[in-house]
Amino acid sequence: MTDPVRILVAEDEVSIQQIVEEALAEGGFQADIAPSGEEALSRFQDDGSGYRALLTDIGIGAGLNGWVLARRIREIDPDFPIVYMTGGHSDEWKWQGVPNSILIEKPFAPAQLVTAISQLLNAGSTPV
Repeated sequence: MTDPVRILVAEDEVSIQQIVEEALAEGGFQADIAPSGEEALSRFQDDGSGYRALLTDIGIGAGLNGWVLARRIREIDPDFPIVYMTGGHSDEWKWQGVPNSILIEKPFAPAQLVTAISQLLNAGSTPV
């Protein structure tokens, strides 16, 4: 049995954390939830190779927002898959979001998360 694919999740709302964790688990992924952008970045810096994608809320607390977090992670790994979640910042995606990312608007169906992450992981995979 292989270990589930680990997804770094930056989300500060407990109710959304639970939805995301359950949706990802059902899709065969393991969510590693960080309640702030700073904590997510720290975890990525400590164990970036252990993660396969970032799922980030755009408005996560008063520190690093999701836009900045994604750019910082892309400075470390330029091809790292990024999925944004937002309840009201979708119009900013064109100039704030990183290239080759996906944005999902809240409220979303849990399956949308799994589909978005799977699309990015499949797009980035290379034939062996």
